[in-house]
Amino acid sequence: MTTDRRLALKDADFVCSQFRAGRIEARLRDEKIAMKYGMIGQETNGLGGFSNACRTIPIALQIASEMEQLCPDAWLLNFTNPSGMVTEALLKHSKIKTVGLCNIPVNMERGAAEVLGVEKNEITMQIAGLNHLVWARKVLHDNKDKLPELVEALAEGNDFMTPKNIPPFQWDGDLIRSLGMLPCAYLRYYYQSRDMFDEEIAAAKENNHRAEQVAKVEAELLEVYKDPELNVKPKQLELRGGAYYSEAACELMSSIYNNKRSIMHVNTRNNGAIKGLPDDCAVEVSSVITSSAILPLNVEPFEPDTLRLIQLMKEFESLTVHAAITGDIQAAKRALILNPIVDTGKHLNEALIETVRENLDFMPAFSHILNQQ
Repeated sequence: MTTDRRLALKDADFVCSQFRAGRIEARLRDEKIAMKYGMIGQETNGLGGFSNACRTIPIALQIASEMEQLCPDAWLLNFTNPSGMVTEALLKHSKIKTVGLCNIPVNMERGAAEVLGVEKNEITMQIAGLNHLVWARKVLHDNKDKLPELVEALAEGNDFMTPKNIPPFQWDGDLIRSLGMLPCAYLRYYYQSRDMFDEEIAAAKENNHRAEQVAKVEAELLEVYKDPELNVKPKQLELRGGAYYSEAACELMSSIYNNKRSIMHVNTRNNGAIKGLPDDCAVEVSSVITSSAILPLNVEPFEPDTLRLIQLMKEFESLTVHAAITGDIQAAKRALILNPIVDTGKHLNEALIETVRENLDFMPAFSHILNQQ
């Protein structure tokens, strides 16, 4: 209806925010910089996730600031990656009612139902963790917890929870059995980092970075969308990572507006849901969606090793949010040092400065750093 954001925001009930600061070109730079310094290059993980957050958070907060003026009672539904860090920034630094949504739990739920041979609405899955760092803790069906059955299926090589746009992956079966939980697809970057890095190196040698694949798909989609008679969903959408977002977004809006009290897996304030994390931080947990508030459901305590990983990544996220807003380069460095898929040493300093330099148009808070170089 309009490309004027302020006009669009005026008196809105819901604001669905989904954008990519710097477009695909910035994502490709992130991937290449990380790999140049011997690290995994990925959109929401490691150095790339840090860079993406620092580009994105200032814009997200600007949108929230405009909402405070133009639609202060509206809900901001954040789909923008990295969703957990963006949602945390909004929760801590704006007055707007905010909830974050990711389709990874949706894919996990659908995959589990398919393996069990039932409809998705027949199971209740409990999910907990951080965005792109979640585990399924329970899968309830017909008065039984089917989690052990699904854990065994995953351990035996049935990778039923990975989105279609991501190649199948062979998990370490013994590790999966030991966990006794279903890890989301992104946990492969932490549990099997070297395997993922080797895959990226092989793809890079063929100039086949994930960002380049995405850019090709998006170019094809934009050509398809030029047809004003188009009335079917383009097949190319299956090659992107946004499957089922539309269904989840509409359900989230409907549940808030109609006070349906649906249980959905969203990014919201912890408020004691995950023991061992601050109450005010953003977590991704199964929650009851009401018109007044998002009510996260408490989960059983995690095993100590899993909790330590969650705490480590939460501190990485919190420091990254702080750095994105303030331009504190030392906080940025401390954040990256904590991240398990980021190497430390002199080359990290070089990678960080190069990241800031290449993204300065979207990271003005860091401009003073380059003036000191």
